[in-house]
Amino acid sequence: MSDGLVIIPTYNEKENIHKVLKRVFELPEEFDVLIIDDNSPDGTASIVKSLMDNYESRLHLLEREGKLGLGTAYIKGFRWALEHNYEYIFEMDADLSHNPDDLVRLYHTAKEGNDLVIGSRYVKGVNVVNWPMGRVLMSYFASIYVKVILGIKIDDTTAGFKCYRRKVLETINLSAIKFIGYAFQIEMKYTAWKLGFKVKEIPIIFTDRTEGVSKMNRGIFREAVLGVIKLRFKKIRPAKSA
Repeated sequence: MSDGLVIIPTYNEKENIHKVLKRVFELPEEFDVLIIDDNSPDGTASIVKSLMDNYESRLHLLEREGKLGLGTAYIKGFRWALEHNYEYIFEMDADLSHNPDDLVRLYHTAKEGNDLVIGSRYVKGVNVVNWPMGRVLMSYFASIYVKVILGIKIDDTTAGFKCYRRKVLETINLSAIKFIGYAFQIEMKYTAWKLGFKVKEIPIIFTDRTEGVSKMNRGIFREAVLGVIKLRFKKIRPAKSA
């Protein structure tokens, strides 16, 4: 069993799921993978099941009844990771917008003593490929907006490629994390930062998906914009058992 678990939520990712799993399992460092599938109509979960014998105990699958949101998928994955005693817990997209090779860099940066390591698109300029300029600007200025409102010293506040040390997820009161879209990514970073954990950003190149359909919509963006204001006034307390 590896000490690192990569959590990958999926919804209609049949074009990408085998590719991303192959890339992860071919890395020089050994990582286990947990797929959390929201009852994908395209049969993503069936593809994962067909691969489980190939990867023995390194590939795991949790199936949910429907599309319940990114945040709740990750919370479910975090709880599973803690129950199964993983030390390093990763978030990664299924569509290869996050380069699996960068998992190794996230892992080693966390092992150097950093509690939350973020694969950042903006820590050194703007490193985004295949996005229209409008979306690049929206994402970049959204991160600036978050930094100004929350006073948080993180350049890519909406990043979804991350590594948590186990103690971070044990300390955060996961039941108090309320957002389910991209605001979830902001809330988790802000909570870890407010609780005093050491946060490190490392530069990555984000490449937009070439297959499948993006899950971004106006509702998710609206939640992020309004959610930041709510977060500004939220009292952050550690889990009772921490």
